Amino acid sequence: MALGFFALALFLFLGLDTDFGYTSPASAASSEGVEITYGSVLKLTHEKTKFRLHSHDVPYGSGSGQQSVTSFPNVDDSNSYWIVRPQPGTSAKQGDTITSGTIIRLQHMRTRKWLHSHLHASPITGNLEVSCFGGENESDTGDYWRLLIEGSGKTWRQDQRIRLQHVDTSGYLHSHDKKYSRIAGGQQEVCGIQEKRADNVWLAAEGVYLPITESK
Repeated sequence: MALGFFALALFLFLGLDTDFGYTSPASAASSEGVEITYGSVLKLTHEKTKFRLHSHDVPYGSGSGQQSVTSFPNVDDSNSYWIVRPQPGTSAKQGDTITSGTIIRLQHMRTRKWLHSHLHASPITGNLEVSCFGGENESDTGDYWRLLIEGSGKTWRQDQRIRLQHVDTSGYLHSHDKKYSRIAGGQQEVCGIQEKRADNVWLAAEGVYLPITESK
């Protein structure tokens, strides 16, 4: 089992084609407390339902018509991996740690699109739609999310409860137990909610975490 996990980590690491230029060995997160750095690849677990933030190359049939985002029950699905990216125009680089209050982007590993939100209505509850949008060289402020760490921690770690607040709409990344009837696998709606609730808390789970870059 452990061998299979590390083989997956190696596959993810070697298969990434990003603008960071990987030169440092990645480490698969197998215990709590690992610090999360830019360039790391991870899954986000919805604390209340234990589903993973997920996307796939299937558009919404309503709203924006952009690539759909759901939460997914299977731990081993490869469409639930996201690359942690900085806000453009900052000095942040691969291997830097991320503090509470920082604006980040999440790039869907498989389709290269960005976790996005806007004022379109979500399909089930009519809240703020969350989608995937753009591409490797196409990103806008709708892809910006503010990392908010719950509790006293200041630097994002694997064992910390977090919220992601969308910068343009102020909506918190949110999920719940309402499932899509026409999507296989019992997938749940992901949307944005403009207030803090127990259903908008997430934790970093499985992933390939790049080591911290040492200052020179």
